Amino acid sequence: CGVPAIAPVIRGYNRIVNGEPAVPGSWPWQVSLQRHNGFHFCGGSLISKNWVVTAAHCGVRTTDTVVVGAYDQDLPSADEQKLAIEKVFKNPRFNMLTIRDDITLLKLATPARLSARVSPVCLPQATDDFPGGMTCVTTGWGLTDPNASEPPAVLQQVALPLLTNAQCKQYWGYRIANVMVCAGAAGASSCM
Repeated sequence: CGVPAIAPVIRGYNRIVNGEPAVPGSWPWQVSLQRHNGFHFCGGSLISKNWVVTAAHCGVRTTDTVVVGAYDQDLPSADEQKLAIEKVFKNPRFNMLTIRDDITLLKLATPARLSARVSPVCLPQATDDFPGGMTCVTTGWGLTDPNASEPPAVLQQVALPLLTNAQCKQYWGYRIANVMVCAGAAGASSCM
């Protein structure tokens, strides 16, 4: 898990840049969560052929669809699989005001067919450490400009530095708990 068959190319890995289009298939665990009309509303990660992890604030329902192998929202490819959701396991402790416990697991009704463009990401161990200054990459179809009316059609990626909780609390205050991981820099983030 966690090793893509198609290598990503990240221009800003050693410095922070705004988002850029990803190499097709280079983030094979990225999923698109879509409403019944095909509207992309949130992202998630394939963690096994039967399970997806996403944010609780997305409000996923069993009537929604998980799309694996997606890259261009406007041009579906042969790599895409549209999968039904059997059950939604939203963390019962999720609190929208504190943003704590913002996690949901989705049990797929049928397993994803794994391939070079569809494979799971590894989950960290509880003992893993993510120190401030370490670089991470976030991906998704979120807005690339706060004034844009439409999100980009193709999957975007951006390299971001992890922040210490002390740094993060300077921006977000009491909302940041020690169980959270915080990343970001001027001009780049995973959501707008």
